[in-house]
Amino acid sequence: MEYRIGNKVYTELFTEQTIGEFYADLVEKQPDHPFIMYPDRNLVWSYKDFDKRTDDMAKGLLAIGVRRGDHVGVWARNVPEWLTLMFATAKIGAVLVTINTNYKKHELEYLVKQSDMHTLAIVDGLRDVSYIDVLYELVPELKTMARGTLKSERFPHLKNVIYLGQEKQRGMYTSMELFQLGDFQSDEMLAKAKEGINNNDVVNMQYTSGTTGFPKGVMLTHRNILNNGYYIGERQILTKDDRVCVPVPLFHCFGCVLGIMAILTHGATAVMVEQFEPLIVLASVQKAKATALYGVPTMYIAELTHPMFDMFDLTSLRTGIMSGSLCPVELVIEVVEKMHMPEITIPYGLTETSPVFIMSGAHETLERRATTVGTGQPFVEIRVVDPETGEDVPDDVPGELLCRGYNVMKGYYNMPEETAEAIDADGWLHSGDLATRDKDGYYKITGRIKDMIIRGGENIYPREIEEFLRTNPHVLDVDVVGIPDEKYGEVVGAFVILREGSNLNEDDLRDYCSDKIAYYKTPKHFFIVDEFPQTASGKIQKFKLRELAKKLVGLE
Repeated sequence: MEYRIGNKVYTELFTEQTIGEFYADLVEKQPDHPFIMYPDRNLVWSYKDFDKRTDDMAKGLLAIGVRRGDHVGVWARNVPEWLTLMFATAKIGAVLVTINTNYKKHELEYLVKQSDMHTLAIVDGLRDVSYIDVLYELVPELKTMARGTLKSERFPHLKNVIYLGQEKQRGMYTSMELFQLGDFQSDEMLAKAKEGINNNDVVNMQYTSGTTGFPKGVMLTHRNILNNGYYIGERQILTKDDRVCVPVPLFHCFGCVLGIMAILTHGATAVMVEQFEPLIVLASVQKAKATALYGVPTMYIAELTHPMFDMFDLTSLRTGIMSGSLCPVELVIEVVEKMHMPEITIPYGLTETSPVFIMSGAHETLERRATTVGTGQPFVEIRVVDPETGEDVPDDVPGELLCRGYNVMKGYYNMPEETAEAIDADGWLHSGDLATRDKDGYYKITGRIKDMIIRGGENIYPREIEEFLRTNPHVLDVDVVGIPDEKYGEVVGAFVILREGSNLNEDDLRDYCSDKIAYYKTPKHFFIVDEFPQTASGKIQKFKLRELAKKLVGLE
């Protein structure tokens, strides 16, 4: 079957290689072409340089016992070692488990346990959270056991912790030590580790919140993300001459697939930003002469409204991606006009779909790009169905989005029931999102069946927060809803029923969250109530709570 993006026709899937095989071919074709650059620290690695670096890291991982199929977690900002680990694990068949940098102790403990993590790599911390202190609290054995001998009572699968920095931390390897260990290992050892790796092997595991409470590990394969990255890049008309500025977190699909995989599959250059700061992004674009820029709407707003915005030359920009939450039409137009991005694109997808299966293209009219999320990606089947009957709906009628194709995840790690709920017997992935399709095949997202909240690009499921808040002994019941917000699109609101005799207030509840869950999940608004509105059968009417929340915060 033929698929088309602009004037280009695709008759077969882009590649059946693994990430390691694809990268090796690029090193042969363009060894000296820049692959990774950090303009803020004058750091540039060519494809050949980075290949040597990832080989050494891969051999270092093998030296400390990491093997094919082992789960290697990375809890870090967009530091160079993040990318090094991404490619090193792919080369030896290990699975990179990406960890949200905003997580705190409660969330990290769950993820390390649920993923059966073998090795964990961390940086020093972020904002008010010391990752080192969190690890020593969760794994006290690190302070008494030599590296390579770790036996954790809480995490029986965990064998190594790596500190991605130069300072020595008790019980942890440093990244420099791993590179040195790798230097001492033979190339034959690495070659043997590469044998038998298949493009349908899981290479990446990303955690997404779930309606059943805690996050689920989405298992993505080489085939999933390498091909998805390619077609994302095709929508932007990327070539090897493009330089793509990536200030979005690598732990999201936005960073590591829409970003790194799209860049890799086009032999282009990644212009990296370690942590989003509008001034650093603007300076990086100017210094690197970036041709593409990524971001969620709030990032673009922060850049456009920065008092020094007019001081920077952004005329090298051409395209890029705006994604992560609803993209206001006015903002898209402003980015096109003021940031010199006439070919900006907008994608739609889920972590479970690798992630993009609908996207607008650089070649399309601004009206199409500003008012829709585009058309279906090549080699992905898409249906819009009635959520009740499962029957396809006519054009311009809202229904649930389903997709099927190479991009659908392998499943949720160790969650067969949840996997079966998401992917039906015929292989269709149910998105839980409502959309319309017009006669020309353009899609618009109109709502959500599930109660997911999207705050500035972060997906938040109320159930997870509700279950956490119920761990407070003063809380009898809680219901969480999304509240419209001008800056973030939506913020979290929590309606709480307290146990009899409790005098807990909103500040107490906020303090309870502050050091246990990520800041973006912490409700911005708490409402202490006596009861929830319910149907005759006792089901809580969330729509009434949303309306009440809007009234209480003055948004009627």
